[in-house]
Amino acid sequence: MNASLTPDTSIQFIKGIGPKRAGLLHKADVHTVEDLLFYFPRRYLDRSHLMNIGQLPANENATVVGRVYSVDMIQGRKKRLVVLVGDGTGFLTCVWFRALKYMTTAFKPGETVAFSGKVNFFRGPQMVHPEYDKISDEGEKDTIHTGGIIPLYPSTESLKKGGFDSRGFRRIIHQVLADLPPMPETLPLDILSEHRFMPLSECLYHMHYPADWQHLKQAQKRLKFEELFYLQLFLALQRKKYIIEKKGISFEKVGELTRDLVQHLPFELTDAQKQVLRQIRQDMKSNRPMNRLLQGDVGSGKTVVACICMLIAVENGYQTALMAPTEILAEQHYLTLHDWLEQFGVQVALFKGGQPSRERTDLLSRLANGEIQVAVGTHALVQEGIEFHKLGLVVIDEQHRFGVLQRAFLRKKGIAPDVLVMTATPIPRTLALTLYGDLDVSILDQMPAGRKPVRTAWRNEKQRQAIYEFIRTELGQGRQTYIVYPLVEESEKVDLAAATEGYEMLKSVFPEFRLGLLHGRMKGEEKDAVMQDFKAGRIHVLVSTTVIEVGVDVPNATVMLIEHAERFGLTQLHQLRGRVGRGGHQSTCVLLSQYPLSDDASKRLETMTRTNDGFEIAEADLEIRGPGELFGTRQHGALNLKLANLVTDGPILEMARKEAFDLVHRDPELGLPEHQAVKLTYHHRYKGKFGLIEVG
Repeated sequence: MNASLTPDTSIQFIKGIGPKRAGLLHKADVHTVEDLLFYFPRRYLDRSHLMNIGQLPANENATVVGRVYSVDMIQGRKKRLVVLVGDGTGFLTCVWFRALKYMTTAFKPGETVAFSGKVNFFRGPQMVHPEYDKISDEGEKDTIHTGGIIPLYPSTESLKKGGFDSRGFRRIIHQVLADLPPMPETLPLDILSEHRFMPLSECLYHMHYPADWQHLKQAQKRLKFEELFYLQLFLALQRKKYIIEKKGISFEKVGELTRDLVQHLPFELTDAQKQVLRQIRQDMKSNRPMNRLLQGDVGSGKTVVACICMLIAVENGYQTALMAPTEILAEQHYLTLHDWLEQFGVQVALFKGGQPSRERTDLLSRLANGEIQVAVGTHALVQEGIEFHKLGLVVIDEQHRFGVLQRAFLRKKGIAPDVLVMTATPIPRTLALTLYGDLDVSILDQMPAGRKPVRTAWRNEKQRQAIYEFIRTELGQGRQTYIVYPLVEESEKVDLAAATEGYEMLKSVFPEFRLGLLHGRMKGEEKDAVMQDFKAGRIHVLVSTTVIEVGVDVPNATVMLIEHAERFGLTQLHQLRGRVGRGGHQSTCVLLSQYPLSDDASKRLETMTRTNDGFEIAEADLEIRGPGELFGTRQHGALNLKLANLVTDGPILEMARKEAFDLVHRDPELGLPEHQAVKLTYHHRYKGKFGLIEVG
């Protein structure tokens, strides 16, 4: 054991690394001994369950270990690298098309290599573009490379060139584990004992050199728990900081105007809306700042809930602000709130980019002196120079589309204002507990009376004319249609039909009807004019990009045709579908796809035809894309989880959340002696990682 080696030792001082090779590891975010031990294998190879080449099944995934016999770069119409591998029972051909230059020297005859991939037969067994890992040089007897369960590590080409392929990592980590004294524990002893978790040093050993699959599973469970525990600890401390410790505004009364608004609405509030309003009302009466997430599927009535809350704030003498992610959605909210509130003498104003200087100066003055009581806008609301007289409530719509700093900046424009965060994107429970774990959550799970579920059909190019005839029939009955394209204009790199080209083509398809074009590069007043014409029925077919994804409300629109539906994510498809079905007529969403389709695209389109349930769709989207892609969360590191999987590790997350929130409840400052290791680990390893997840 090397007593001088500690978790904080720089990797350049590990025997066999040095400054130059350390520089390569720095690119993989490995700087210290601790970082190296937490650089976990991407998968494991069980040498006791390998397949012989002579017994490989067709059209199934398999792993073989064999000796490289030949390496050839074949020139011709399809340039390809061909590696011939044998294991004594037969020969396997591994093929890479358009192989990069470095791969011509990646294999040497005589090497022992593991190949994993789907087996097909073309003049014998073959794998196309298999994964591969060097196992050992011929004749090497080191069991860390050849025996039992072998770890295979993430390794970029630059790392491989520095000797850090899987073999290199196995050798270095084995040496470090032998030299390093036992790692200090990072979880409270009572939690370790209650859940019978493996000690940290033992965990790390079995992550890299598992004695068997059971030991590996135990090590993974403990380390997944730790990762999620510290994330939930961060959220618990954030909640304490922003809600429990801060004195907020107590909106004591619900006045006559609010009661009049509810009575004058042209519809009855649903039971779900009434329940959510009771929850929000309790928050607003409290003298702690509200920090609530309102989830509701498209069309469930979030806007009217927000409007009632805003009027409560106004009647208590405060201003309110509603921030939306796009100008179209901000304008939609402005028109709705203007219609509902100005009849009661409430002054509502719209703030957006590009307003004339004189108009903007007047708005800023009226906002600063309190004359404007409800401000609606995009990120323009958080710009310098916008000052509120007495901001009491902030409503943020589709909040995952805003940067962290934008949300925080708006909140700072008042003194601990209440915050209501709204989203029409249903969020799986595990993701909600992770992204919004410091918020209270309300769910609108009931649609307004009279709404019919949208029918969804998945069609291909051969059925295009039938689709057009269906649209013509709907238009003939006085209905309206959206036709959505993924791009604004033709791109050489992306072979998609563009909205502008589609618009010109569709004018000849529907010559008897009026068409309009809407895309993100149009000026604000142009977009306004098109949307007003569509809402008024002067435009029958709106050809658009995804700028209509959220917020556009035209009850007479009954058909949504989505071109190249295979190019959209599930959540986006669901949002687009939510633009129809907003009136009393039966509505239809047609997903038009092009072949060939990937497996993921097929899953998305099949899910859309199977269900209208936003939460079921969100769970499917999480499973297909993973949490990092779902809301672009990789940008702020919230979900840069090494081991935990929010699709499969929900029970571990629930357990970690309970323990973390209980600990902060018992010891809010982490000051007790038994929690010093937790406090040290939190600040040393995790706080910086999670430090940008502040919501609101």
